[in-house]
Amino acid sequence: MDILALTNLGLSILLGVFILLFIFRIVLTWYPQAELGKFPFVLAYFPTEPFLAPTRKLIPPLGGVDITPILWVGIVSFLREILLGQQGLLHLMQIHAAQGIF
Repeated sequence: MDILALTNLGLSILLGVFILLFIFRIVLTWYPQAELGKFPFVLAYFPTEPFLAPTRKLIPPLGGVDITPILWVGIVSFLREILLGQQGLLHLMQIHAAQGIF
């Protein structure tokens, strides 16, 4: 397995995990009494909060609903598609490298 294939696999897993964590954060917004510093919730809180906190400063909660995790699901999904999708940049680079074009 070459370095480009490993990069594609690793990035795909990383972005997929972040999408799941942001979806978990969306669900957690329905339960404001959940203590984010305690065990199962902290697994989603620490990796996602560095992205959500600055975004909340730009886009405050609308009607008491925090929409920043929804925004980040869209951003990460878009990045994943642009980089790793059927016509994604890294996917096309991998195909061209296998064909000897690069």
